Amino acid sequence: MNVSREITLSAPAHSVYRAWLTPEILRRWLAPGDSECTRAEVDERVGGRFQIWQEEDGRPIGGFDAEILELVPDRRIVWRWGMTGPDRGQMFDSTLTVTLEDTADGGTLLRLTHERLDELAAAMPQVAAQFGAGWEDVLHKLAVVVKQ
Repeated sequence: MNVSREITLSAPAHSVYRAWLTPEILRRWLAPGDSECTRAEVDERVGGRFQIWQEEDGRPIGGFDAEILELVPDRRIVWRWGMTGPDRGQMFDSTLTVTLEDTADGGTLLRLTHERLDELAAAMPQVAAQFGAGWEDVLHKLAVVVKQ
C-alpha cells in the first residue's frame, strides 16, 4: 500500500523545506484532525532522528519515530518513517519522501509519497485506510502555516 499527495503552496521552497525540519514549526501542523503535535525533535542530518509525539483530548495517541535518509536542501527529504503507538511501542516501518519544486509564481509544488505501508495495513486496516486523508489534512495545515 502506498499513498501519494500533491499540493501547491504559496510559500517558497526554502520555507516549506524548513517547515519539515524545524520543531517549533512542525508542532503547528504535523497532526491530523483534532489531534495536536505536542513535541517534535529533529536531528537534522542524514542518519538523524526525527520524532513526533501526538495527543488528542490530552491523552497520548502515538506519533512518529523516523530516521532521515536523504536531505537535499529546499528540494527533497526522505525518511525511514515509523508509526508508533501511545507507549512508543510497536513500530510500523515505511518510507516517506517529500519533493519540492518551484512554481512560476514563487510558490512550491510539494509531492508526498508514503510507501511500504502494507505491514501497517495488515495489522491495523482501519488506521491505514485513513492515511491518505490524514496526509491531506496535515498538508492543508502546512499550507496555512507557511503562508504566515
